[in-house]
Amino acid sequence: MPDRPRLDLLIKNVRVVRPHLDAVETRDVAVKDGRFVRVEPDIPAGLAREIHDARGQLGFPGVVDAHTHVGIYAPLRDDAVTESQAAVTGGVTTVLTYFRTGQYYLNRGGPYAAFYPEVLAASRDRYWCDYAYHLAPIEASHVDEMEWLATQQGVPSFKIFMFYGGHGLHGRADRAAQGRFLMVGEDESYDFAHFEFIMRAAARIRQAHPRLAPHVSVSLHCETADILNAYTQRVARDGSLAGLRAYSAARPPHAEGLAVWIAGYLAHETACPGINLLHLSSRKAVEAALALPRVFPHLDVRREVTVGHLLLDCESPTGVLAKVNPPIRPREDVEFLWQALLERKLDWVVSDHACCAREMKVAAERPDDIWLARSGFGGTEYLLAGVVSEGSRRGMAYSHMAEVLAWNPAQRFGLLNKGDIAPGYDADLALLDPTRRFTVRAADSPSGQGYTPFEGLELSGRVTATFLRGALVYDGQRVVGPPRGRYLHRPG
Repeated sequence: MPDRPRLDLLIKNVRVVRPHLDAVETRDVAVKDGRFVRVEPDIPAGLAREIHDARGQLGFPGVVDAHTHVGIYAPLRDDAVTESQAAVTGGVTTVLTYFRTGQYYLNRGGPYAAFYPEVLAASRDRYWCDYAYHLAPIEASHVDEMEWLATQQGVPSFKIFMFYGGHGLHGRADRAAQGRFLMVGEDESYDFAHFEFIMRAAARIRQAHPRLAPHVSVSLHCETADILNAYTQRVARDGSLAGLRAYSAARPPHAEGLAVWIAGYLAHETACPGINLLHLSSRKAVEAALALPRVFPHLDVRREVTVGHLLLDCESPTGVLAKVNPPIRPREDVEFLWQALLERKLDWVVSDHACCAREMKVAAERPDDIWLARSGFGGTEYLLAGVVSEGSRRGMAYSHMAEVLAWNPAQRFGLLNKGDIAPGYDADLALLDPTRRFTVRAADSPSGQGYTPFEGLELSGRVTATFLRGALVYDGQRVVGPPRGRYLHRPG
């Protein structure tokens, strides 16, 4: 009687891309119980129940998109379905979403002890990729819940929106409006003192829980409200700029740079070494972020960039559809971001995916008005292809792409089973044909957004299959099977 197959899946003829390993060698990749178990040449096909022939295509570790906003502009239960389906079509197998109380998301305040179980309940069985959440302590009482979130709920990463205390999500807003937006009491302020207390709490968690310590971090959206308010008023009143150039001028790069220095000093003052500087968009912001460790060498600073800030600039033809915070910048800033990325001065690349349907994105009566448009857009499905396409053109090694798209964010945020194609890791794999060119069309994406600011871009590097823990979830034409995404309790 023949032996029963010892492998669940065998993917043959894969040009395996691994972080920190420049050689891209053709291997067979074996999967058992959702994990990689062998990565070797010529594994016998008879050992496996199922065979997939990669035909010499590149195999990247499943992308870890560490910055998304699933559920911000649509109900979480619905957004999780369409946006995770979009993710897997682009080779993304794990998303981490920044979530908070207040307007948008669940549109309610209150303690995370009541709020977060609702988030998890709305997420269950709705994702086609694995998922986790970062949380933002908005109310003063949330600071006291951070240890519970980190130790009991698997959420050791927290966020600070530095401009929220004095500037609106989409533009200028008075203090009363911001209080309603954040849903905090009249006696509470979302300010530098609150940010300090968040960092002090994170430092206490690191000290009290050594096993968690490497993965406890505070992420910061670095822009200063006072500068945004002043420049928004000046740029709008002057009227000589319009569209993306106006919005970039209204949120100038030095507002980012100054916020980076404030973030760094607060981290130093509070003995909170683990900080992540999110979506750096400009030369001034990156230069400030690179200078921090020279002044505070004990800080563990990580620097993030988005695919939107790498592929778009102020002249992008989709105009207001590319409104985002911080803004899309002029081409000279884009080129500096690429230079920093290629020199390994930036740690990971993300999408900052925030699906915002057109009817919500733009004002019906003035659809080209940058001041009335909402901030944010989707793009997780173009993350891998965008980096492969533009990175290859600039000489970026595939292994480096694997580091910034999978390994680095997985290690930082405690996704210890993700980010590599090696025995013991989750069998998350994106097969990609680097020779296949395609033109971005929103109509081709399952996303609920219905448009994309990347419309018309020609990219080289088409994802032909995506596997999540050894299960095919995208076959190159359509999303396959039921939602298999699992909540990732971190570290794990």
